[in-house]
Amino acid sequence: MINSDQQVSDKHRIKCSTAQLPIRLLLGPGPSNLHPRVNQQLITPMIGYTDVNYFKVMDETMELMRYLFQTDNHFTIPISGAGTAAMECCVSNLIEPEDVVVCLVAGYFSDRIHQQAVRYGSKIQRIEKKWGQYFSLEEIKEQLEKHRPKLLTMVFGETSTGIKQPMQGVGELCHQYDCLLMVDTVAALGGVPFFVDQWKVDACYTGGQKCLSGPPGISPLTFSPRACKKIAERKTPIANWYLDATLLAGYWCPEYNFATSQITSPQPLRRYHHTTPANLIYALRESILLVSEEGIENTWNRHRSAAHQLYQGLARIGLEPLISELNDKNDLGGRLYSLTTVKVPEGIDAKLFMKSLLDKHNIEIAGGIGELAGKIWRVGLMGFNANNSNVTLLLSTLEETLKDFKK
Repeated sequence: MINSDQQVSDKHRIKCSTAQLPIRLLLGPGPSNLHPRVNQQLITPMIGYTDVNYFKVMDETMELMRYLFQTDNHFTIPISGAGTAAMECCVSNLIEPEDVVVCLVAGYFSDRIHQQAVRYGSKIQRIEKKWGQYFSLEEIKEQLEKHRPKLLTMVFGETSTGIKQPMQGVGELCHQYDCLLMVDTVAALGGVPFFVDQWKVDACYTGGQKCLSGPPGISPLTFSPRACKKIAERKTPIANWYLDATLLAGYWCPEYNFATSQITSPQPLRRYHHTTPANLIYALRESILLVSEEGIENTWNRHRSAAHQLYQGLARIGLEPLISELNDKNDLGGRLYSLTTVKVPEGIDAKLFMKSLLDKHNIEIAGGIGELAGKIWRVGLMGFNANNSNVTLLLSTLEETLKDFKK
């Protein structure tokens, strides 16, 4: 019962729209449309985070994620948060204040890694290239030789430019110079071949909402035994409580010893850390299960096929990709199959063009950001959306809209 001298304010009461949200074909840099089976998981009944049935879901999710990353790393868990949270988990756990860190920056998201690293007080060496370029093995070796860093950071598939960073030999170099290798695969993992163990990557993460056709807010991450050993031997506390890998491990994999990479038996009790987003975990598990059922090589090939259809169609209607180099080998640089950046033709307003696609056709593509704002469009063929029928629809719509804008 409310005290008679208290009054409820109606100042902020609003009438919400009863109109349903539009159904869009999301062909930007993410999110992609949810697969129907993934969408169904978002309305699966909620259970508690200490329920033994939920623990089984957690274990299955981690095992599927090892398949996705192509790794045997035991510490392979989903981070409760967007890809940026997974990025900061890597940075906060692997950097100590006096560490030398080399950040390779050639786009918006590699710059974001640098911005995070600076906040953790390390000795940062920012190595820049023009947006849309990648770093050669010789350039990377030169920086490792010069700075002798504890950590090298890079982006494999840069969302802002559509470039694919070649990985051949990078992991071996980092081992040679006793340096950990951290790689962002947010726009690529699940759509472009990537091999954590074979390429000797120590820290890697992605987002659920891109090539996995899952929801945003849940982000797979994996740490190698070398990365876990670094964490175990830290001289300073991890400066981010929520993303402290040792605390997260207490809930996700308490049987894992960071210092020795050994598994204890029997498994210790899981220790509560934070309330995980259960339905996002269900959805992530389902999205990777779909990849597993298709076969990850088939998934990669489907993304490649859709991308090549797009490249051919763009040429036919007179549009030019920003990244001219096309290289089909797994570990070499060039265009990113999952995300194509397209130059905006002279005389066309990029934003008005995108608005026309959205308003008239319910198709979403994105514009450039940072240095490329107004100069490019970003077209994503990711996950469930990476198929030939979507490419055919997009190309015909682009062609029709171009004609309208040139009248």
